[in-house]
This record gives sequence, C-alpha cells and structure tokens, in this order.
Amino acid sequence: MPSGQRGKSILAVEVTNVSPHGFWLLINDTESFVSFKDFPWFREASIAELTNVKLPSPHHLHWPDLDVDLAVESIEHPENYPLVSRVRPAKRLRPTTVKESAAKYRSVRVGRRGSSRGRSG
Repeated sequence: MPSGQRGKSILAVEVTNVSPHGFWLLINDTESFVSFKDFPWFREASIAELTNVKLPSPHHLHWPDLDVDLAVESIEHPENYPLVSRVRPAKRLRPTTVKESAAKYRSVRVGRRGSSRGRSG
C-alpha cells in the first residue's frame, strides 16, 4: 500500500541541523541560523539539550535543559541584541595518566594512614 503525502509538521519549533558553527531552527515556517558566535551559551550544549526547545509563545523560545530564554527577534537580528552573558566554554578535562592516578591514590592512602579520624579508641 503506498503511503500518503506527508503532512505538515505539528511542531511549532524544531532544530533541523547542527554544525560546528551553530544550528538551524525551524520556527513555524521560518528557518533561522543560530550562530555559536552570537549565542555562545549553546556552544557546549549536547544535541539533546539543543533539540529540547519549546515555543511557549509566538515570540519566545525556551531551552529548559539549558535554562535559556530568547526572543525570536534576537535570533533574526542578533546585532540588535548585545550579549548580556559572556559564557566561557566549560573546562575540558584531559585524561588522567596511569602515573598521575597512582600518585593520587598513594597520597590518599598515606594521608589516611596517619589520621585517626573516623576511628574509635
């Protein structure tokens, strides 16, 4: 049985694509690009956090996982809305080497050996 023509999306807002430079938002029938340069608080967000976006009113976007609220107008004309928050990228953790891990473990054990905290009598 052939499938019928696809219907119109019932979502009022959705993320349609993500790139290293930003992401595309489809709001009703208008697609806009959200640049990480203009909106740096999205740069370190996961795909799941980016795509969990709500449109509580026609002119207001909300990302509950990121606690970010934006006016639709600010995405369409970011030059009219200077940044209020200058979020720095989260500190990237580097892998711990076996040598560093062993040294940390030894220092914790040595520190406890001489301590009487948590012991009775």
